[in-house]
Amino acid sequence: KILRKHFIFYGRVQGVGFRYRAYSAAIKLGLSGFVSNLYNGTVEMEVQGTEEEINRLVVTLDQTKPIRIEGIDSEEIPVKHKEKGFRMLN
Repeated sequence: KILRKHFIFYGRVQGVGFRYRAYSAAIKLGLSGFVSNLYNGTVEMEVQGTEEEINRLVVTLDQTKPIRIEGIDSEEIPVKHKEKGFRMLN
């Protein structure tokens, strides 16, 4: 089952390659969506795929140094059926 999740990541998540790492891991896993830095120092990500693939992406990010995720807000949101690929914004 394909689902879409919206995440906000807190911690040391800007200036440490988070967006690039998320992008490359999402592409490798065949996920779609986007990742973006927010002005308050957090990172926003929407990602679409199976629950297992999305969880694997989050675990990969959490295990990547020097990224340090200290908190995650997440919610399931409606799937975007025509979306293709994963984008790195700003």
